[in-house]
Amino acid sequence: MRVLVVSDIHSNIVALDAVLQEAAGAFDAVWNLGDTIGYGPRPNECMATMQQLSTQWIAGNHDLACIGSRKVDITEFNQDARIANIWNGKQLEQNYLTHLDTLPVAIAIDPQHHYIVHGSPLDPVWEYLLGPQQALANWQAIPQQICFIGHSHLQIFLRQSDNQTIDGPLQPHRGVPLPINPNERYFINPGSVGQPRDGDSRAAYAILDTDNQQIEFGRVKYDIALTQRQMQEHRLPDMLIRRLQYGR
Repeated sequence: MRVLVVSDIHSNIVALDAVLQEAAGAFDAVWNLGDTIGYGPRPNECMATMQQLSTQWIAGNHDLACIGSRKVDITEFNQDARIANIWNGKQLEQNYLTHLDTLPVAIAIDPQHHYIVHGSPLDPVWEYLLGPQQALANWQAIPQQICFIGHSHLQIFLRQSDNQTIDGPLQPHRGVPLPINPNERYFINPGSVGQPRDGDSRAAYAILDTDNQQIEFGRVKYDIALTQRQMQEHRLPDMLIRRLQYGR
């Protein structure tokens, strides 16, 4: 099975469409790691696409903030994020509000191999899992070999070998598959579709190949100016608009 893994779409339908076009024919399932909405200008369109395609789907902190969930405190977001989240929530059609409210914050896809969470196993909503020490603590919280995470908007590959050595976070290269070895454990972040933060403005994603036991990371250009114009039309914060072109 080939799984398209996406995260942090953030209401950027232009970026999402670019990812789906590039990955067309290369996946059998879609795992969505959360923050489908927030920040960007097209929440309903992104929700509609993900409802059609997602086979596994969890909520992120921005999703929860947009729908007014008690699981997050919107005052913990910076001012620009709060403004965008409140606006996103007001745009959502009722069926999408209801759907987001039913999503879990983590899913054990199977008992041994795959777990998905937005932040981390120890803190599914808020923790940014970035380094080896965090990985070591979080591996102890789950039995699965591979945990897919989002939230940081960075493509990350953390590996623990069978002798407990931790490699990473490695910065993967587009089009270069990385092996999934049976005696190793992994934290893998596909990066952000709609709001990359690693200095690369291209939309990010990953494809897991369970038959060949490998993961391949992808980046694809999209029409950033179009998304920016859509954001300007709705008077979303200028900083959120500008940062798209820098990937920061």
